[in-house]
Amino acid sequence: MAPSPTNSPQRVAHGDWQTPADLSSSVLKLVARQAQTARFASVLEPTCGEGSLLAAAASTFPEAKLLGFELDAAHAAVAQQRLGRRARVVQADFFSVDWEKELSSLPSPLLLVGNPPWVTTATLGVVATRNSPPKRSRGGMTGLEAKTGRSNFDISEWMLERLLEATIASGKNFYMAMLCKAAVARRLLETAHQRRWKLNGSIYTIDAKRHFAASVEAVLLLLSTSETEVDVIPVFPDLEVTQPRSQFGFSGGTLVPNLTGTRESAELEGRSELEWRSGIKHDCASIVELERTPQGLRNNKGELLQLEPNLLFPFMKGADFLRRPTKERWLLVPQQRIGEDTRPLEFMVPQTWAYLNHHRSVFAARKSSIYRKQPDFAIFGVGPYSFAEFKVGISALAKRLHFEMIEPRQGKPVVLDDTCYFLPCDSADQARAFTSALNSAEAKHFFDSRIFWDAKRPITKRILSTLSLEKLLGAHWPAITYLHSKAI
Repeated sequence: MAPSPTNSPQRVAHGDWQTPADLSSSVLKLVARQAQTARFASVLEPTCGEGSLLAAAASTFPEAKLLGFELDAAHAAVAQQRLGRRARVVQADFFSVDWEKELSSLPSPLLLVGNPPWVTTATLGVVATRNSPPKRSRGGMTGLEAKTGRSNFDISEWMLERLLEATIASGKNFYMAMLCKAAVARRLLETAHQRRWKLNGSIYTIDAKRHFAASVEAVLLLLSTSETEVDVIPVFPDLEVTQPRSQFGFSGGTLVPNLTGTRESAELEGRSELEWRSGIKHDCASIVELERTPQGLRNNKGELLQLEPNLLFPFMKGADFLRRPTKERWLLVPQQRIGEDTRPLEFMVPQTWAYLNHHRSVFAARKSSIYRKQPDFAIFGVGPYSFAEFKVGISALAKRLHFEMIEPRQGKPVVLDDTCYFLPCDSADQARAFTSALNSAEAKHFFDSRIFWDAKRPITKRILSTLSLEKLLGAHWPAITYLHSKAI
C-alpha cells in the first residue's frame, strides 16, 4: 500500500506540516500587535513551504520586501505563484544557504517568520535522508550521552539557533516569530541565555492537534532585539490572550517553568549527595524481556524458554510505575558491568548462551553506536548499583511526581529499564526514609517548580540531581545517610 500523504517518507524527512492560512493570519496579526509597528522593511522566511506565512505577511505589512527559501521545488513553485512579484522565493537547502550574506542584503527592521521542520535527527536517520545539519557536539555532552540518545534533537532547533546567530551578528533590528515544538522553544531560550544574547522573548501556546493534526505540545516563539539579555519569558495560553498565564525564568542558567516556586524552594538546592542512576539499556526487548507464564518463561516472539536462573531478574519498565502490569516481567541480563566479557557464559550458563547465540542477528541489528566494539550481547546502564536489593525509583516518563520503594521479589533484586531513574540503597530502612522524604510536600514543590510536565521525558537525572537530600532530610540525615561503598 502506498504511504498516505500524512506519513510518507518524504513528508517525514522534511518535517513537512504546512501552516494553515488561518493560523498564519493570526500569527502575523499578533506580531503586528506585539511589535507595535505597522512597518517592517523586510520579511524573511527560511523554510516557506507553499507560502502561507509569507502571504499573511504581505497582507499585514504591504510595503515590506518578502524573501522565502524552500527545499522542495514543488512547494517553492506554489509559493512563488501564490505571491507573484510581491516576493522572491528561492529553491534551496537551508543547510547550504549563506545566511550572513542573505541577511546583509535585507533592509531593517527585519521580520523573521516561519514554521521550520518538525523532525528529529533520529527520524532523519530512519528515513536515510541527506536533508540534515552537519554533525557537531552539543551542550558539553559526554561521548556516552551523545551515543545513547541525548544527541538526538529537533532539526528546527539547529535551524533557529543558526538563523539567530547570523541575524544577531548582522547587527540588524529584528523580530522573530517561529512556530515550533514547546521543547524546541525552551532549548533555544536556554541557548540564548547561555550565549548572553540580548533578546526579549515570549511564548504563545498553539493547538497543534487542531492546526496540524499533530499530537505534540507546540508554541509560537517570539524573540526581538533588546538592550538586555533574555531573562523572564511570559507564557500565554493562546494567540488571542493579552495577559500571560505564567512566566518562565532562569535559575542557575537553566530555564524553569515557575520562577517564584524555584526561588521559594532554593534552600533545598545543591548537588545530590547520592548519584541518581538510570536503568538498563539493551535495545533488544524481543529477546531479553521475558514473561513468566504457567507454561514457563516466554519471550516477545512467543518462544517458550528453558534458561538457567543466574542471569534472570524481576524487571520494571518506566510504564510500570504508572500502571501495574498484569504480566510478571523478567529481564535476561548478560553483563554485571559495562564492557564485561560475555564469553565465560558459554560454560557458566550453556542454555542461556545457546539462546543468545540463536538470536545473535537480533543483537547485531541494533543501530546504536554504543554497541560497536563491545562484547557479544552487550548492554549499557548496568553496574553493581543495578543489583542493589532496595531502590527508590521513578519513571522518567511520568506526568506527576511519585517515588516508589522497590523491594526484592522472589529473593532477587528488581532491575529497571532506561526509562527509570533510581537511588540504590543498602537497606529497607534507608529506602523507606528516602521514599518518604522525596514524596514530601517540600520535595514536590521543589521539583514541580523545575519540571516541564509537557516534555516527552519530564523527569531527568539533571533535575533530580539538583535536590540536596541532606538538606531535605535535615536532622534525620545522619541517621540514614547512605554513602556509596565500593560495592555500589
